[in-house]
Amino acid sequence: MTQRTDRIDELLREEMTSILTRDVDDPRIGFATITDIETAPDLRHAKVLVSVIGQPAERQATIVALGRAMPYVRHELGKRLRLKRIPEFHLELDERFERGTRILHLLDELEAGRVPDQTTTDGETLPTPHPLTAEEAARAAGFGAAAAEQAVREERGRGGRRGRAGGAAAERRRR
Repeated sequence: MTQRTDRIDELLREEMTSILTRDVDDPRIGFATITDIETAPDLRHAKVLVSVIGQPAERQATIVALGRAMPYVRHELGKRLRLKRIPEFHLELDERFERGTRILHLLDELEAGRVPDQTTTDGETLPTPHPLTAEEAARAAGFGAAAAEQAVREERGRGGRRGRAGGAAAERRRR
């Protein structure tokens, strides 16, 4: 769109997030995040994309709860913002992150040498994080196999150069 609608979209997103977190006290809203707002050029309508963590039934209940809170949010936006017209909000569930997570899950399975399963995840929308090993961190940083092996040796305590200068200068000092 235009720069003006982009600025209004961002302003609406920030203020709406502030109102929902501070003023709306509905436990059904839970872990909802407004990811994007797309306002029509005439400012009469706006599509609000919402990302929700949880099971599908919980996500739907959150969208319904947000829909019931929108008249209050719209009223508060009218007080806070100096806009001629506050748009009518249309809520949509943003599933971009779930699709991205599914793709990452499939890539992890392929990298591990397993055949990806055709079923979807167990309704979980985001993966459970786990700490990277030194080898995984070195590979993720793009240092290659040699650096990954060195990181593993240092992690196991066999490297002996932890905290000291490495490379040729350290070898000369040891001789």
